[in-house]
Amino acid sequence: MLEPMNLVRLENFVSVEDLSADEVNALIARAEYFKRGGAVPKLNKPVYVVNGFFENSTRTHTSFAVAERKLGLTEIPFDPTHSSVKKGETLYDTMLTMTALGIDLAVIRHSENNYYQPLIDTKENEQANIGIVNAGDGSGQHPSQCLLDVMTIHEQFGTFKGLKIAIIGDISHSRVARSNAQLLNKLGAEVYFSGPEYWFNEDFTQYGQYKPVDELVGEMDAIMLLRVQHERLSNDDAHEKDFSKEAYHEKYGMNQDRYNKMKDNAIIMHPGPINRGVELASELVEAPKSVFFRQMQNGVFMRMAMIEAVLRGRKLGGLE
Repeated sequence: MLEPMNLVRLENFVSVEDLSADEVNALIARAEYFKRGGAVPKLNKPVYVVNGFFENSTRTHTSFAVAERKLGLTEIPFDPTHSSVKKGETLYDTMLTMTALGIDLAVIRHSENNYYQPLIDTKENEQANIGIVNAGDGSGQHPSQCLLDVMTIHEQFGTFKGLKIAIIGDISHSRVARSNAQLLNKLGAEVYFSGPEYWFNEDFTQYGQYKPVDELVGEMDAIMLLRVQHERLSNDDAHEKDFSKEAYHEKYGMNQDRYNKMKDNAIIMHPGPINRGVELASELVEAPKSVFFRQMQNGVFMRMAMIEAVLRGRKLGGLE
């Protein structure tokens, strides 16, 4: 079991930007410990949590719910589509209500970038006091996906130093791309980008260089494919109107030919949901080099580590 000094403690868990490399490594170690069947911290007081998913989700939502159950938290059902948000209530006032009702934590996914800022930067007289765990904000951050990704990479290679990792696809609309690029740089990996140039944001050049897909495939240790996010694209976007699944797959997707050119121990990653035959050929989703299934498994254990960090940071359930 990890020594107490190696356990991460946070008031809220909203971004990977402020995490040190030591904290990331401690979270990975804790998640791997849980995955090996390590003892879960025993709560001596009840902890109540709501999962507020204002965007659709299967993996992240269910994974957080399983993680909460494994940690012994009590989930209070909350459905944003049937809440007072639909009447115009602000997210802050919703969290004020949750605080008044005795809810300790809120796991939130929202379409607005930095939605969490008013919830964690409360003013002197504001009484909303609830731990926020960010399950994804717009095109901003996706800390739990990012951390389960680095856990999976660490599980495969045992290190980040010197690894070459490509992030391929809809870069500019992807919170997964931004979070992973930031964190992988901090951990010592070399990051590369590819995909349609019109979906590459120049802001990302601070994290790595853009190269054509076929220049990267044979050199990378990990290839991270991103879902084409049609829901974030404008209906009058010329590139969206002209989008062809077949053309995208031919130019940028992982097909059998590209798969065969990969290093023997290289891995293919995808945050899901996969557009089969677009980012990844259907027959390769469960191929030996694909770790898509393992990423989903690891998500439960990393989210346990993240939630535990906030429990300890807020001294909830008797933890310190």
